[in-house]
Amino acid sequence: MEVRIYVGNLSKSTTHDELNALFVQAGDVTSVEIIKDRKSDESRGFAFITMSTQSEADKAVNMFNAYSLSDHTLKVSLAKPREQRGIADPIMES
Repeated sequence: MEVRIYVGNLSKSTTHDELNALFVQAGDVTSVEIIKDRKSDESRGFAFITMSTQSEADKAVNMFNAYSLSDHTLKVSLAKPREQRGIADPIMES
């Protein structure tokens, strides 16, 4: 089962290839998603890495949390599940 990892405190210039090369040291990386601002298309300073297995994800967190990349100390953790945003129960009118 694939597992997503949150990677925070990235330099705005960090690339997909840099993150892939770093995290592949912990195991099989199935995807790298750098989160960008919708208007400027500039990195927002965080990304999500998807690893093939839970053990590889755990290894990546242990290896790279507090790791220094481009003079930035990375914050790496297992990603929390996405919660539904902005959906409210409809108000019933009589």
